[in-house]
Amino acid sequence: MRVTETPNAVMTTYASPTQGSQELSVWRVEMKATAQGPVHVVDSEQVWTGLSGHARISLGTEELELKAGEALVLPAGVERQVTATEDFTAVVSGYGHAKVSVPGEDTDRGTPPWIS
Repeated sequence: MRVTETPNAVMTTYASPTQGSQELSVWRVEMKATAQGPVHVVDSEQVWTGLSGHARISLGTEELELKAGEALVLPAGVERQVTATEDFTAVVSGYGHAKVSVPGEDTDRGTPPWIS
């Protein structure tokens, strides 16, 4: 397991291409209430499963809610932003070579360390 901290969340990686998986990654996301990730785009789909708390996910023009015991499939190529409306924990799965970009930036951010 590997832990990566950002100003918005703590990600604990359980499986990834640098940890034995050929293609997939699985990681836990923990966010404090009111924490908000950046607006970004991922080039492959992800499945977010809520374990505790509650989050609002802006997905394109939609506003979605994710609560404990629920799951959302976030499609590839759509702008997204995750905001914890209370302390929030989820397990996320996706492709281990996923690339992230930020709208308005000219450079690709590559694969985040918690996914690779």
